[in-house]
Amino acid sequence: MNKSLAVILLAFFLALVPLGARAQEEFKREIESVVFVPKGQWVAGLSISYDQTNQNKYQFLILEGVSGDTYSFKVSPMVCYIFKDDMGAGGKFAYSRSLTKLESADIVLGADNEFDIENLYRLSHNYSAMAIMRNYFSIGRSKRFGFFNELQLQLGGGQSKLMKGKSTELTGSYERNFSLDVGIAPGFCVFLSNYSALEVNVGVLGFSYTDTKQISDQIYVSRRKSKSANFRINLFSISFGVAFYL
Repeated sequence: MNKSLAVILLAFFLALVPLGARAQEEFKREIESVVFVPKGQWVAGLSISYDQTNQNKYQFLILEGVSGDTYSFKVSPMVCYIFKDDMGAGGKFAYSRSLTKLESADIVLGADNEFDIENLYRLSHNYSAMAIMRNYFSIGRSKRFGFFNELQLQLGGGQSKLMKGKSTELTGSYERNFSLDVGIAPGFCVFLSNYSALEVNVGVLGFSYTDTKQISDQIYVSRRKSKSANFRINLFSISFGVAFYL
């Protein structure tokens, strides 16, 4: 009886081993991969923005009697090569220009605190080159809607001049700046056809370094350096563009 019982228990144990292995295989999870952007494609895109405002005796909070003109323009082309399914690398270039002409404005802080600003002129040019790496993934099994995560390394620079007053009371300053930025910008992509798509992305994480040199009235020289780390959604970095997948 003891030998028979031992044989039965051994056979039962040996029967459980493959069952456990099969059960483990059944619970093994494999994420199904759907190719959203195939290897070998080129991605070319362009983003353009323009804004212009005119004020005539405009009032807003503590600002009164604001009269002047402003405009800003920015263009940013992009090219990227998909070296692996849903993985790409490339670069971006950006140029921006802004102009502010303020004829007059009053800053009213109270009944006895009021400041006047007249004849203010500011012009700035900025440019940057950016290396990017993208990782695409679709929403479910869709090949029309998807997300991408973009890693960015940007080097930039620019110059600006600020003048105030007129005639013998004219004063001004000239600035040159250099910037270094590293960040992550996730985005959303919608294919309108097999070769064109709308894209929108926003900066989330990043590190920024800026070095600015200023010369005032062609005599006084000053310098400003700043460092910052951003770990939140930056609404001012939202960009829209059109991309072509060739």
